[in-house]
Parts: sequence; C-alpha cells; structure tokens
Amino acid sequence: MGSIRACVVGATGYAGIEACRLILGHPEFELTMATDRKEAGTRLDAVYPAFAGASDIVLSLPEPDAIAAAADVAFLAVPHTASLALTPALLERGVTVLDLSADYRLHDAAVYEDWYATPHTSPELLSQTVYGLPELFRAGLSSLAERRAAGEAVLVAVPGCYPTATALAAAPALAAGLATGDLVIADAISGVSGAGRGCTARTHYCHANESVEAYGVAKHRHTPEIEQTLSEVAGREMSVVFTPHLAPLTRGLLSTVYLEASPDVTAEGLQVAYERAYASEPLVTMLPAGTMPATSSVFGTARAQVGVALDARRRRTIVASCAIDNLGKGAAAQAVQCANVVLGLPETAGLLAPAPLV
Repeated sequence: MGSIRACVVGATGYAGIEACRLILGHPEFELTMATDRKEAGTRLDAVYPAFAGASDIVLSLPEPDAIAAAADVAFLAVPHTASLALTPALLERGVTVLDLSADYRLHDAAVYEDWYATPHTSPELLSQTVYGLPELFRAGLSSLAERRAAGEAVLVAVPGCYPTATALAAAPALAAGLATGDLVIADAISGVSGAGRGCTARTHYCHANESVEAYGVAKHRHTPEIEQTLSEVAGREMSVVFTPHLAPLTRGLLSTVYLEASPDVTAEGLQVAYERAYASEPLVTMLPAGTMPATSSVFGTARAQVGVALDARRRRTIVASCAIDNLGKGAAAQAVQCANVVLGLPETAGLLAPAPLV
C-alpha cells in the first residue's frame, strides 16, 4: 500500500476510471477516495465490475473538505468548466491538483473565455500553473516539486490527448529550427472513448462503427492550446490548422503534422534531430527511419511513439506522426507521470507496462 493518498474526482468517466486503475497499481499511491455526483453512495466495483476485489471504495460527492481530509493529491477527471468550481478550494486546503480538464491550460483567461464560452473565475491561478507535458516542460514541473516540498499545494494542467500527440510530433522540428514559417497543419484521429462516457448521436455505435468522420473543423477548442504549446517550443508565434477525426476505435489517437522544411534539411538530419530530442525520454519512443507509429503499439499504456519523414517533392514538407493511447498518455497516465515528478517520485513509477500483445 502506498504512502501518498490520492482522490479521483469524476471517477466513473473513462479518464477517471483509468486514473483509478493506474493508482491502484502504483507503488506509492493509495486510492483513498473516488467521487462522482451521479453515482455517490454506490461502490466503484458496482459501476465497473472489473474492480471487484481490487477496491471496496464507495463513491462520494466531490466536497472540498472531505477530499482534503482524505487525500494529499486530487486527480480531477471532470468536464471543462467543472474544475473552476473545485480547484481553488482544494488548493486552499492544501491539496495538490492534477487537472485533466482544459480550465487551467491556457495562459490567457480571455482566450479561454472566447473558446469555452464561459467566464474564467480564477485567472489568478493561471500564472501559478504548469502545463503538464513532461517531455517539453519538465523544468516547470520540477519547480512545482520544489514548491510542494516547501509545503505549498500546487496545480498541474494536464494536456488533452490531441494537444499531447500533436506537440510531441511537431516539437523536435520546431525546437531544432528545422521548420520554417509559422504554420503547422495537424490531422488527428481519435478513438470513441475520447468523447467521454456519455453517448451522443455521433458516438453511438450505429453511427461511429465502420465510419471515419472529421468534426470541429476550423473551430475545435484544442486549437489555441496547441498553438500556445508550439509557439513556446518554437520561440515564435505559430498558427495551427487542426482537424480532428473520429474513428471506430475504443482507444487510441494518431496525430500527423505537416511543417515546411528549412532549405538545408535532409531526411537523415531530420531523423537524427528527432532521435536526439527523445533519446532520454523513457515514455517516448522514436521509431527507426521509414517506420511510422500505430495506435495498437501504445494501446493501454503511458507511452508515445513518434515517426518522421521528409517529403522532398515540390514544397519540401516535414511529416511527423505520433501515436498515443488517448486515455493513457493523452489523459490519466500523463496525469500520473506529472504527479510522479511533482511528488518527487521516479517519473515512470507505475507506468512502464508495455501494450498487450493481443
């Protein structure tokens, strides 16, 4: 049993239950509380029978005082805007927060309000928050670890699945100065679990099965988040054309990005730059030249796989692709990875299992 008490808020959603699963298998965490407004009073294993014998937790309401009494850290797997009502209260009570929603990812409250159509009620926290993509912002997470070690409750804004895969695909080229211009085009495909547990007409089996569909074209809410991240990596203002697609997969996400290559870039140099960028990253695998990633290779894991190629015809284009599990590296596993850093644990604790073979 671990020594760090953890609560999962929104535990019956797909990201929330994945966080519960990872915490139950973690060497240092103990799942002491799980909440859900609709299922309060129900055992977790009654909602998800797979947890029978693994947890006897009864779901409760997400009340700040109760969470603070039961947990040192809270994973908020809640819809966008819901975190605004809970995060400030938890921080005030000394609970470190890993927020899986978009409520604290954007630096500018006005941008958030424009894209999410709701007032940001705690903009003062935005400057204290670190964007939780360790491969790109590990220094910021380490600074949070120092603040927490000094007794302060801290906040990590855990990226979404689309921004994570898109950033990991594009970042090495931008950071190394191998891409020119200010435009990144990203086509991304997600499994149906990325839409959440609630069923809609689009995610209903009869609609989603045997079909691939673009949605949120030219207006998806993750666009400013991706632009913010890539601008920070590139050191200049970047624009993103982002097109998400829904595919008949349960889990998995693949993002392919296109960037204009600088004149002197070669395929060999591009491959070397990506290999260097991820050489020391335990949860990102850079694939050999000529190999591109597949979602099946990272299914159910905290891992990402990246491949890159140079299209030298006409407009020289860098094509980079990243595969992740949308509930793993795209949500719950990334939250645990960030928590490991902030809590002073080995970054990969509880996260090294490979994908199942079949």
